[in-house]
Amino acid sequence: MRQLAFFVIRLVNVIKEIAMNREKRIYQVTIAGSIINAILLVVKFAAGILGHSSAMIADAVHSLSDFITDVIVVVFVKLSAKPADANHDYGHGKYETVATSLVAMALFAVGVMLGWNGIKSIILYMRGETLASPDVIALWAALLSVMLKEIAFRVTKNVSDEVSSQALEANAWHHRSDALSSIGTTVGIGGAVLLGDKWAVLDPVAAVFVSVFIIYMSFKLICRATGELLEESLPQETEQHIESIVYCDKKVKDIHNLYTRRIGNSIAIEMHLRLPGNITLEEAHKHATDIENNLKSEYGECTHVMLHVEPIK
Repeated sequence: MRQLAFFVIRLVNVIKEIAMNREKRIYQVTIAGSIINAILLVVKFAAGILGHSSAMIADAVHSLSDFITDVIVVVFVKLSAKPADANHDYGHGKYETVATSLVAMALFAVGVMLGWNGIKSIILYMRGETLASPDVIALWAALLSVMLKEIAFRVTKNVSDEVSSQALEANAWHHRSDALSSIGTTVGIGGAVLLGDKWAVLDPVAAVFVSVFIIYMSFKLICRATGELLEESLPQETEQHIESIVYCDKKVKDIHNLYTRRIGNSIAIEMHLRLPGNITLEEAHKHATDIENNLKSEYGECTHVMLHVEPIK
């Protein structure tokens, strides 16, 4: 246990010390998560089989899905980092949104599978069949999973917030779902182990309870990614903040035809502005350039800004 604790602490420190560019940071934290998933994958399957725990085997399948989504994140973030080209004027940021969709769909499938398997076991129990009571080895594996996956969630979520990566955020919530899954598994296995065979049903009950949370989280991620793929506008408060930045230029008298959308981890802003008709073209260009720079300063240099200047009517 001491060596395991040292490994966990060392892994966290390595991740926190990363000070690289966006793409490399995403790679580093994803690979670290993959190492955790690979370890838990082996441990959970072994503990589930040896410990006769259906909830632990289901949890192992969840870890397998985590490992697969890690691969998806690495591949699609690499694609999304490519610059704009002749065939992709707005860059390749949507690849990251596609990755989010794939991760969310994998998460949804895992939730449905966990719930269905748990329900089948509960039905068998209600029919009078005896469920195998899990062994203590499954309980220790569940506790280890809770610890490692919560660490993976916190580190991955922090990095996703720092680099504004939706795919990485989705992967972080995949880690959290696995941690919560393992908590439910721990409660179910612990109850079954401590209370005896009559309470073995707690094992599948825990699996069903956890599946509900997983399905809910995956549904939220799918809705968000679908909205972005369908060019959904940015939230109203964001658009209001954009207008407030533009109105800081005292020459701007009106804003209309404001269109916004998200392109991966960046955003696009298009609008029409009305400026005094008696200023020169050079002055109008200067005002538009200042507004563009202010918006990019607020939302990032990769922000796509398109301004159409009109005279005041």
